[in-house]
Amino acid sequence: MSGAKVLGKSILLIILIVILVLFGMLWFDYLGIIHAKKTFAPLFKMVGLAPQTSITADNPKQLVEADLDNDRFAKRLEALEIRAEELSKRESDVQLAEDANAQVALELEDKEKTLVEREKTFNNLVKKYDDRSVNIEQIVANLNGMPPKNAVAILVAMDDQDVIDVLRKADEVAAASGEASTVAYWLSLMPGERAAEIQRKMANKPLSIN
Repeated sequence: MSGAKVLGKSILLIILIVILVLFGMLWFDYLGIIHAKKTFAPLFKMVGLAPQTSITADNPKQLVEADLDNDRFAKRLEALEIRAEELSKRESDVQLAEDANAQVALELEDKEKTLVEREKTFNNLVKKYDDRSVNIEQIVANLNGMPPKNAVAILVAMDDQDVIDVLRKADEVAAASGEASTVAYWLSLMPGERAAEIQRKMANKPLSIN
């Protein structure tokens, strides 16, 4: 009877020792002192648990290599962020430059349109002046070819500025041909007040008769 009790105590002691050893291995594995996960993998599967498969560095060299890899990765991320910021800033600068160029182009286009309009206006004025000059020369030629009284009748019906332009052109034509000008005679045949007004304006050489 005493032998059976001793045997039972021995079996319980062995079971307790095995349990303590198993828990000790699990604890040392958790601390990273040993790797026992593969050993306990079947036991974990039996109870429906998935064993941890991550590997913990178990010597200083692995720790240093892991830190270096992390530093390299962090530096790469930092470099990528810096590069992204540079590209964003460059894109912003390019956009600003394009907007400025578009504004300058628009201003140049407006100036070009203004210059074209001014040139067109100037050309019209020159053409108008040339046409008037030709017309005045033709009127002088016509007046010189008719009796003075008839010529004066036509002059009296004209505006003062037109009369002044015709008389001045008549003087120029006479001087160019070496003949005597009929301007003084035409003025003598005009009504006194009208002739005096014409001569006053011719003496003042007004830009406008208004």
